[in-house]
Amino acid sequence: MSRRFSFTKISRRFALVLLCAPLLTGFSFEALFAPRAELLEKWAVNDSNSKATIDHSSWGELLKRYVIKKSDGINRFAYKRVTKADRERLERYIRDISKTKISKYNRDEQFAFWVNLYNARTVKVILDHPDAESIRDIDISPGFFADGPWGKKMMVVEETTLSLNDIEHGILRPIYKDPYIHYAVNCASLSCPNLLPVAFSAKNYRSLLDKAAHAYINHPRGVTIKEGQIEVSSIYVWFAGDFGGEAGVLKHIKKYTDRERVRVILHTRTSIAGHSYDWALNDDG
Repeated sequence: MSRRFSFTKISRRFALVLLCAPLLTGFSFEALFAPRAELLEKWAVNDSNSKATIDHSSWGELLKRYVIKKSDGINRFAYKRVTKADRERLERYIRDISKTKISKYNRDEQFAFWVNLYNARTVKVILDHPDAESIRDIDISPGFFADGPWGKKMMVVEETTLSLNDIEHGILRPIYKDPYIHYAVNCASLSCPNLLPVAFSAKNYRSLLDKAAHAYINHPRGVTIKEGQIEVSSIYVWFAGDFGGEAGVLKHIKKYTDRERVRVILHTRTSIAGHSYDWALNDDG
């Protein structure tokens, strides 16, 4: 989940910022710099009649073994406890599913494929950089001002080399146009929606995303109250457009919140007061 915005992206929009800055609220100003959902046309192809499925069981076994549910409501991944055999199993899973002719599958099967590949590759990036305290420390993306791993081409699917950014912003967001994608792709950080202890599949992904939205919105890193004002995860600001703007974010929060105080405030507030994001690694230590 690319949440750090590179100088390259900023420079492309700098002129627009200068023109619009006096008219923008802090909320919309932040959203202006989020990576755009720009379709990579090749990946729009699918076979709606396909009944074929993809086996993600080895990835699911690794998740079950190393995702640790903590009492604070944040799932951690036990990176330092991954055995050599399981690291090889992860690499084999990534290598094997990357050989999939994914254009031959239906949309639901494709969704699970892209999310699982993204999350597995993110875990591998962290394992490959054991000293990193944050995924933002892993500066392997191309470009002098770029940081993090999101822009590096690191997977080959159907003879096309892809980056994590390509999967999230060139495939998932523009094809599915579903804000719940932000509960699926994981950026290995404490403020990210939880990495789940099960693999996504065509059959389970809708229910998993619904539960993930509920869990995140009812956790302080998703939504909190400070001095009678609503503050949110920066995800809801950076990608506000995916939720239908600020009003859409508030409506989304209202749908899932179990907290009566949040409901009361949402009845009297039409804006979000602030946002935050903790980039510390979701490491179990």
